Amino acid sequence: MPFQADDYLSRHVKTNAVDFSSRLDELIALAVPESSPNQSLYREMLSTVMHMAQADRSRWDAKIMLQTMREMERAFSRLEQFKRRRKVTVFGSARTPLEHPLYAMARELGKTLARYDLMVITGAGGGIMAAAHEGAGLDNSLGLNITLPFEQQPNATVGGTDNLLSFHFFFVRKLFFIKEADALILCPGGFGTLDEALEVLTLIQTGKSPLVPIVLLDEPGGSYWQDALKFMQHQLVENRYILPTDMRLIRLANNVEDATLEIADFYRNFHSSRWIERNFVIRMNHQLAPRALEQLNEHFADLCLHDGFEQRTCEAAEMDEPELECMPRLSFAFNGRDHGRLRELTDYINQPQNWA
Repeated sequence: MPFQADDYLSRHVKTNAVDFSSRLDELIALAVPESSPNQSLYREMLSTVMHMAQADRSRWDAKIMLQTMREMERAFSRLEQFKRRRKVTVFGSARTPLEHPLYAMARELGKTLARYDLMVITGAGGGIMAAAHEGAGLDNSLGLNITLPFEQQPNATVGGTDNLLSFHFFFVRKLFFIKEADALILCPGGFGTLDEALEVLTLIQTGKSPLVPIVLLDEPGGSYWQDALKFMQHQLVENRYILPTDMRLIRLANNVEDATLEIADFYRNFHSSRWIERNFVIRMNHQLAPRALEQLNEHFADLCLHDGFEQRTCEAAEMDEPELECMPRLSFAFNGRDHGRLRELTDYINQPQNWA
């Protein structure tokens, strides 16, 4: 949902004996371009820091705040140069040996993704991560490293290059794994891989992260993800801990080409999505045919809180992304809950027979 500023912090600063409010306005005027639509956001950030300083939190709390802000700003700056390229985050075990079939598969995965002009993001370590970067090559690789006292050293492809970012906190690193990803491919791995898989599913299922393809990749005949999916079906779906349609968020693949095509097919017509006030907007490469729109309103009405699906052009609220201005839009009052059904809707609009 759109950011809604809470003026609690501003009120707190204003009630202090020192007039911080006018000082904040002066700083914003000096630092932020006058035409920037983000002035109020930067002011809230500064208010947050001032609030913490007034409370004089513990040194540990202050260090967490500083390190988090510093890592995020550095990552935003470094990743700016890659923002126009689609990226795929690949997870998998750092301990997969060179001679294992999964290593060769991950190397072929990186090579295939690069052939589709997709950048490969990994944790920059060894095993599956090293193999995927090896296949993709430096120009198509991004490494998000975590500083650990053991095991995690940058792999040879991204180590010592501008395509490597190092993080102190796992949670900041996780944010960029998801934020930058136009798709995610998960290979077999340990606790870290399972943690990432479940977190990604939770974020997309709850609408906290945009809908993107999630592909579980295993070697032919492998049972790693098959066993995981059986557990989810038996324990989560049958006990109604998740909706049956939530399983549609995941796709299983047993070869590299199928995994890559799953991503390519997702973006055949679907381009991106965002909220505009209370409406969910899907930007498309092709307008839908009138008959397809009728079928959407018939078969996917359960996704709408009211009214139905409407095709329209760009509105004034979307002018902050002028490069997407010419794209047709599919707009509706999404219930914000059934993201598995939303994934099924993307499959429908991606079928060429439904385009005008």
